Amino acid sequence: MNDPTALPVSTPVSPPVIKRHRLATRVWHWVTVVTMFIMIGSGIGILKAHPRLYWGRYGANFDTAWTTLDQWPSWLVSLLNLLTIPTSYNLALSRRWHLFFALVLAFALLGFMIVSLINKHFQRDLRVRAVELSPREVVHDVKEHLAFRFHDPKRPGAYNILQKLSYVATIFVLIPVMILTGLTMSPGMDAAWPWLLEVFGGRQSARSIHFIAATGLVLFIIAHLALVILAGTWNEVRSMITGRWKIPAHPSEDVA
Repeated sequence: MNDPTALPVSTPVSPPVIKRHRLATRVWHWVTVVTMFIMIGSGIGILKAHPRLYWGRYGANFDTAWTTLDQWPSWLVSLLNLLTIPTSYNLALSRRWHLFFALVLAFALLGFMIVSLINKHFQRDLRVRAVELSPREVVHDVKEHLAFRFHDPKRPGAYNILQKLSYVATIFVLIPVMILTGLTMSPGMDAAWPWLLEVFGGRQSARSIHFIAATGLVLFIIAHLALVILAGTWNEVRSMITGRWKIPAHPSEDVA
């Protein structure tokens, strides 16, 4: 006989799944993953051929460099040796890999930008609104990240302000700067577009800015990977493969 005083047993409810990433975003993401891995490795090989960076139009062995490879920590140099493409010293091959995948990066970025303007991905998802830049909102988002809460339960598919700023800086600043400074280091491009040398203050300054932008991209990749792991590796990677993302339970929604 049923006990009328017994509490009803709740049926577990599967977390809802939403469509988070469009096809163009997913394709561009994975093309960029492969491209950046090879470009970083081959770029290290090019840097090791002359491990000194200068400001200005000219720079050679006896000129004052603002940084050199032998000033860096030994653990970092060992890590760079592991990432170098190819593993043995071959400047010509490093350049070929670097320049080929630079073209892949540039045209992939151009295609992604065109499609994202057409499907309104930029306007809808990455547009930074003035209210989001208020100190109160930024501090709130930082606190949420420190508490490992990476999405708004009211708008789970929306990007938070830290995501928007990092993606906008990467897509519209760091990668274009990398491409333009890379072109500035090409004598052929200097002949066709001499204004590039004026914009970046000379070939050696362009090389230094190229290195700084590359460092910024590496830091972004490290932070991005760390947040993917903290937010749930499989869920995040699956969303970038299939486009479908399972909304994680928010701490305030958990039942004790």
